[in-house]
Amino acid sequence: MRVAAHLFILLSCMVLASGASGQAYRWVDKDGKVRYSDVPPQGAKSTTIKPPSGAPAPAPAAKDTTKAPVVKSARESAEAADREKNEAASKENCASSREQLTLMESGQRVTKIDAKGERYYLDDAQRAQEAAKARENIAQWCK
Repeated sequence: MRVAAHLFILLSCMVLASGASGQAYRWVDKDGKVRYSDVPPQGAKSTTIKPPSGAPAPAPAAKDTTKAPVVKSARESAEAADREKNEAASKENCASSREQLTLMESGQRVTKIDAKGERYYLDDAQRAQEAAKARENIAQWCK
């Protein structure tokens, strides 16, 4: 009985550890939005996201104590954080739009998933339409 309990605990730990080291996938959906998941999408081109390495972060630089500290209000800090979020989202949307345009102009066969969950290939007109949409997104996000 004790051996079975120890074996159960060992197997449980191995299952949990294997789940923690799973892969993450990134892709652009039919609306041009970037999506992330631990399961690759069916019929969409996805890229595997590498987990962060265990390398230590570089040591922070020594602070310059000659300058007076700048004190920001909570509102200024929140606005700065919002700007940083928006800039990061813009960069991400720009990169995904460029990837989408590259895919549409590559000459490769591109598949999509319809409402029924069935895969279909884009014809030349649909590829041109998707490429035009990607160019519009690039104009909007890549400034």
